[in-house]
Amino acid sequence: MEDLSEQMIRTHCPHCAEGSFAFKFLLSQSQHFKVLCDVHPLMEGHLLIIPKRHVACAGEYTPEEWEDFNKIYPYVTQWVYKKFGSVATFEHGKIGQTVFHSHIHVLPFKGSADEIVPEGNHYYRPLESLKELCRIFQEEGQYLFFSIDQSKWAVDTCLGKPRFFRDRFANALGCPERADWKATAKNPELQEIGREENERCRNKFLEDSQQISLFKSQS
Repeated sequence: MEDLSEQMIRTHCPHCAEGSFAFKFLLSQSQHFKVLCDVHPLMEGHLLIIPKRHVACAGEYTPEEWEDFNKIYPYVTQWVYKKFGSVATFEHGKIGQTVFHSHIHVLPFKGSADEIVPEGNHYYRPLESLKELCRIFQEEGQYLFFSIDQSKWAVDTCLGKPRFFRDRFANALGCPERADWKATAKNPELQEIGREENERCRNKFLEDSQQISLFKSQS
């Protein structure tokens, strides 16, 4: 059984090592980012956008990385929406992380913000753009970001805890047993379900020649 302890993850980042289990379902890559299926998905269509450079969160991206990300993020989110009929995203900005290397989750979700933050809308504020995460990170040193369709929010970090969004999206999607990815890694049945979902998702992605050409032009 692979060591998934916090100490091991901090010293051997699974989002840095080329042969890591995290990259089993790599879809494509650009100059600064990789796009892949979450190896422990909450559902089919659960993707990750991961910077190649080891950096804690999007709030620490360089201008060059932001330029690249601003091309990739819309295409990936639009692709998920087109294929699955809905889209949401989230990132634990240096709080709530269990892998300490930036990764933006993109997944199908048709619910409301209140399903993710039932404590009330006074605990989350709207964002005009993703670049606001840089300002929030500079001022506060952390953030909790999520979006549903075109709407984006930052959540009060007083609510933050490990797997903050993953747990909440899993509950809202009706699959709480898949929230803890470390537990999923030890569950053969859930592993097989996730593998089948990721195989289908990868096939759909690779069928989209326009998506592939986008990344090739940036490689």
